[in-house]
Amino acid sequence: MKRGIKALCLALAVASCGLSSTSLAAPFAGKAQMTQARPDSADNKAMKSTANAAESEETTVSINTATVDELAKAMNGVGKKKAQAIVSYREEHGPFKALDDLKQVPGMGDSLVERNLPNLKL
Repeated sequence: MKRGIKALCLALAVASCGLSSTSLAAPFAGKAQMTQARPDSADNKAMKSTANAAESEETTVSINTATVDELAKAMNGVGKKKAQAIVSYREEHGPFKALDDLKQVPGMGDSLVERNLPNLKL
C-alpha cells in the first residue's frame, strides 16, 4: 500500500511539474507577442497618418474650379444638390474671393462651411 501512495505522489509531482512549465511558458510567449505587436502598431499609425495626409491633399478641391461631382465627393454633408448650388452661385456671382464666401450660397450654413474648410481651397 505504501508503494502505491508513493507512486501516486511521484506521478502527481511529475505531472504538476510538466503542467507548471507549460502554464508558465504560455504567458511568456503571449507577452513576447504583445511586445512585438506594439512597434507594429506605431508603424501602422505612422502609415495611416501619411495615408490620411495624402488622401486629404487629394480630396482638397478648389471652390472656384471644381465640378459638381468633385465638390460633392470632397465635402462632408454636401450632396449633388448643394454642390450644384455652389457651382451656380459661382457662375452667377463670379469666383469666390474667400472660403467664407461659401456661406452666401443658399443651403450652406456656417457649421457646414466650417466643417469643410480643411477640404477646400480657392
